[in-house]
Amino acid sequence: MAETNREPDDAAEADLTVSVATSLADIPADAWDACAVPDPATANPFVRHAFLRALETAGTVTSRSGWMPHHVLLKTGDALIGCAPAYLKSHSQGEYIFDYGWADAYERAGGSYYPKLQVAVPFTPVPGPRLLVSAGDDADERRLYLATGISEIARRNGLSSSHLTFCTQAEWNLLGGHGFLQRTDQQFHWQNDGYETFDDFLAALASRKRKAVRKERAEATSSGLDIVWRRGRDITEADWDAFFDFYEDTGSRKWGRPYLNRTFFSHLHEAMPDACLLVLALKPDGRPIAGALNLIGGDCLYGRYWGAVEHHNCLHFEICYYQAIDFAIAHGLARVEAGAQGEHKLARGYMPTPTYSAHWIADPNFRKAVADYLEREREHVDYAREALASYAPFKKGG
Repeated sequence: MAETNREPDDAAEADLTVSVATSLADIPADAWDACAVPDPATANPFVRHAFLRALETAGTVTSRSGWMPHHVLLKTGDALIGCAPAYLKSHSQGEYIFDYGWADAYERAGGSYYPKLQVAVPFTPVPGPRLLVSAGDDADERRLYLATGISEIARRNGLSSSHLTFCTQAEWNLLGGHGFLQRTDQQFHWQNDGYETFDDFLAALASRKRKAVRKERAEATSSGLDIVWRRGRDITEADWDAFFDFYEDTGSRKWGRPYLNRTFFSHLHEAMPDACLLVLALKPDGRPIAGALNLIGGDCLYGRYWGAVEHHNCLHFEICYYQAIDFAIAHGLARVEAGAQGEHKLARGYMPTPTYSAHWIADPNFRKAVADYLEREREHVDYAREALASYAPFKKGG
């Protein structure tokens, strides 16, 4: 697919170009990360060069998987000043912002919805920046230039659409004013209200909810399981082997075929070990039978994958939710983001939180139909989030 340059609006933009790279190997890691991680205190690990490169090196994002790397670069001269992780998609799998209905409607009307341009982190429903630019007074101008380049790449190459999924609210607001349709959804996130211990968190809950959490935690380990944290270089290849068995079991039951392969986890560990946290449940003989992978950001713990080869009551809640809270409190992290879906997380202190996506659609008639749908959908999402929040487990007035 051809590269494209956006026409400059004035002389000050004359040396800005937007182009495409089909591999992270072609982009220096330090140049990418200068845009992706402008502030380590709030760093999102999923947009780092190392994470995205691990997906490519492991062979999980390719034309065969329907995720063809098509990263969008903004340069001034030879200097990279903005970038976006982007992929040509031949389907809508592994995105978690569902547009199957859009694809079906457009193709019933005689159009070709695929391929489309997806600005996202593959297989990862984690909110974070998508228009990556280094800090500076003109950051929003560079984001807008990059976004305009994304839609122009789609237009010039005859694509039906481009999509920025799980973007930040600031990006959503910016894009909404410049031709992108706005969509919302929700996840469940835990907020650290300055707790020093897990008991401090429990004290904020209503009495009945507090007792329920304590009962679940006791039940999870009542058969003698030991819960351990393994982080960074303390994680062994044997740990990754065990975890991959858990991941495959969950993936095959939920999706039919897991998206990631065993090689990816080794590449991830090698590239960014300090961001990896495995929470494992061990039998008395030391054998792991369940576990969850989390990634550690600047101010957030991101829960990703879970699985088990034995069933134990409440073990999922313990490993995925309560241990994550324990870790966040112990390390002064502001929040835990526990992934997509899951209203059951509400009773464990994870509150409904909006997520955002922005969509550019080429066909004006199709665009109008989607815009009408999204207006109604946003109202429904807002209503549902407010209704769920009324069931928060916290003390009234707390």
